[in-house]
Amino acid sequence: MATVDKYGCVRLREDIHYCSVPHTLTGKKLKLIYNAEEIEIYNGYERVALHARDSSPYKYTLLTGHLSHKHRALPERSPEKFIGQAAAMSEDTERYIRKIPEVKKYPDQAKKTCSGILNLARKAGIDRLPFACRLAESYSRYGFLEIEDILNSPAQMELPEETAILPEHENIRGRDCYK
Repeated sequence: MATVDKYGCVRLREDIHYCSVPHTLTGKKLKLIYNAEEIEIYNGYERVALHARDSSPYKYTLLTGHLSHKHRALPERSPEKFIGQAAAMSEDTERYIRKIPEVKKYPDQAKKTCSGILNLARKAGIDRLPFACRLAESYSRYGFLEIEDILNSPAQMELPEETAILPEHENIRGRDCYK
């Protein structure tokens, strides 16, 4: 028996692998019957899913028809689409979004991060997001929470100051005085 998670998947305990089921079954307990080649998933006496068995741990076997409409969109999104959306906003946002797939370990994690950051433009405003991206990039921090924290904190809406080069002046002693 396995419970359907909020993403519409059940976990095969032995392989630590996730298989999709129709999203309408979220929260229900389903019966899994499997052998070396396939996994059958039942709700009562009705088979609701059949997947080829994949023993890759922490991976997902998904059928698009099983996903809800909001979860269907993410696998179809490519990094190029996110970069195009970011380019329409600003050069700073585009540069930041380009860096995320390089920094994140997993492609799905990078997609969700990019999607979340671009959605913040609706909440915080298109004019504020580029600044937040530029500030996070100056700290070499690439993630949704970094951008969200910057946008929510009015104190952080300033770029760090560059260290100024002091001009030559007769009152400045220099390093020779400290030997």
